[in-house]
Amino acid sequence: MTPRGFAEAEFLTRLSRAQAAMQTADIAALFLTTEPEIRYFTGFLTRFWESPTRPWFLVVPAQGDPVAVIPSIGGHLMGQSWITDIRTWRAPDYDDDGVTLLADTLAELTPKGARIGLPSGRETHLRMPLQDFQRLQSLLPDRDFTNDANIMRGLREVKSEAEIEKLRAACTIASAAFSSVPDIARPGIPLAKVFRDFQRLCLAEGADWVPYLAGAAAPGGYGDVISPADDRPLAKGDVLMLDTGLVHDGYFSDFDRNFSIGRASPQVRDAHVKLIEATQAAFAIARPGATAADLFHAMDRIVTGGAGGSDAGRLGHGLGMQLTEPPSLIPADDTPLVPGMVLTLEPGIEVTPGRIMVHEENIVIRETGAEWLSLPAPPEIVEITS
Repeated sequence: MTPRGFAEAEFLTRLSRAQAAMQTADIAALFLTTEPEIRYFTGFLTRFWESPTRPWFLVVPAQGDPVAVIPSIGGHLMGQSWITDIRTWRAPDYDDDGVTLLADTLAELTPKGARIGLPSGRETHLRMPLQDFQRLQSLLPDRDFTNDANIMRGLREVKSEAEIEKLRAACTIASAAFSSVPDIARPGIPLAKVFRDFQRLCLAEGADWVPYLAGAAAPGGYGDVISPADDRPLAKGDVLMLDTGLVHDGYFSDFDRNFSIGRASPQVRDAHVKLIEATQAAFAIARPGATAADLFHAMDRIVTGGAGGSDAGRLGHGLGMQLTEPPSLIPADDTPLVPGMVLTLEPGIEVTPGRIMVHEENIVIRETGAEWLSLPAPPEIVEITS
């Protein structure tokens, strides 16, 4: 496995890229509030984000190092990062939950009339109470809070080699866990138990946690790909699908595998072959100069005959510190692929009315084409016969 965390040089490179983009966009500071944005510049990795009580802030100025404005409970952990300017308050504070401290920091780091950029496009959100954000604006009437000109999206879409190795490690763990599914799934075992046992497999192989696991088991296919497990026992004729997003050192894997409980029907076998064919078709054209839409169409031509996809909406997405990131593999996304992008390929197919199958793999874009991060599945669906 790769060493934990990143060298300081990694963060300095990210900061340099951000500040160059900020100069071009005339943005005096980035104001960041969400876990992946703050972790991108600091390496601040904690599951304490599961608590919605406390807000966390990072200010990235156009010149100089980032400044963390965070609850005092996080001061020790942030102090182990490369960040040296850490300003804290005792939170939660019902009268002033860091707002004045944040306003003072922004006033110090930006001149009057400055533009302060917040990630504002698709797949972003502001992680602080709206009333506190309004108060922040009132305390800084001579600053312009605006969008970040998609700077954060552009930075995070392209992964460094160090990030790619962490994603590869997560995918290796997931691949190993999937190889042991025949040991935990057989007729008569409830799907909920398979879910629990599969999470244990992931942890045993090296996952730090398994924040996402969905799947299904039903005769001849399944109805959706996002359901939690129920206690229905597996039965011969079922197609079992497990889709996991496990985390290793802060980075996700996100791919699934299908299994036939007992011998697969001809329809299931043929559907699985087509899913693999679709994935391989997208992989073959996934290179710089192609677009997210191109990958969609390459898969859609095989799984629907070019009908434009299904109700699932997309056939893949970006992957990184979050389970799903931009871009989306849809006809409307003309994002050009560039080296360092990590994507999922996720075609789906209707087996029979009301029954579908979905397959997913993880890849990275290189100068000359794509490279697998997940161990690609063979065309033949795995049959669990004993």
